[in-house]
Amino acid sequence: MAARSRRSLLICLLLASGLAAVAAYAANRPRPRHETAQFAGRYIWQESQSWFGGFSGINVSADGSAMTVLSDRARLVRADIQRDRGTISKVQLRSSQQLRTSTGRTLFGRVMDSEGLAISADGTVYISFEGVPRVAYQRADSARAQVLPRPDAFDAMPLNKALEALAVDAQGRLYTLPENAPNAAGDIPVWRWNGHRWSQPFALPRRDGFLPVGADFGPDGRFYLLERSFMLIGFRSRLRRWDITAQGPQNEVTLFQSALGAYDNLEGLSVWRDAADRLRATMVSDDNFRSLQRTELVEFFLPE
Repeated sequence: MAARSRRSLLICLLLASGLAAVAAYAANRPRPRHETAQFAGRYIWQESQSWFGGFSGINVSADGSAMTVLSDRARLVRADIQRDRGTISKVQLRSSQQLRTSTGRTLFGRVMDSEGLAISADGTVYISFEGVPRVAYQRADSARAQVLPRPDAFDAMPLNKALEALAVDAQGRLYTLPENAPNAAGDIPVWRWNGHRWSQPFALPRRDGFLPVGADFGPDGRFYLLERSFMLIGFRSRLRRWDITAQGPQNEVTLFQSALGAYDNLEGLSVWRDAADRLRATMVSDDNFRSLQRTELVEFFLPE
């Protein structure tokens, strides 16, 4: 065999070996399990007030009869939920309160961009912000906010891509994560407040171009993450969950991934258990105060 032919054969063998190694890596790379969540209903929520819309956070009561929602223009809204055989049939506004700073002033400009909502067992309302990344809390809707200490890393987060999601676990610890500020490995860094200091105990894998927009701990103790992907003609949504252990997040499961345009801009997530002992996820959409979009409440039954 000529030297040139031997070199060509060797190159082909090396390429084939390399492609086989890549294929083997892709086949063995950990991927989440898929378990099918079942669609439970959708409700288009409409109100005439000029402040209505832009909802990016939601907390549903333990029995599903009430909710607290957060606008990205620093407004906290309480409402009652009426249901017909478990499906939302009407939403009745109960109160609306513009959030205030620690000095009692109304929030405005960059400091107004409120995104994540979590309510602890004692009723304390925690809110994460994007424009100036921080987490604040208040004991009552009309109270002045108190801001938790801010690590330097918060200031390094990109504008409008910061603390989008917020959740509180059964121990009262807060978890927040940015929409698009990946760590050096390209994963989603998760920050935890234990009542005294912030830490970064783990990161979550980013997959397929989706970005985190909402989070919650369910009554089952597991961590749920709502994610969004945007294209010019609409949104896609995805819901994943993990068991949070001393060794980090485990048992990743993808619960649903919507088709493009199936729902509006779902941003807020609340996981609860209904009277029939079924896990439910309730999500709310941010209409961006645009007439072509809508405020939706979308619910799914979740597998155990």
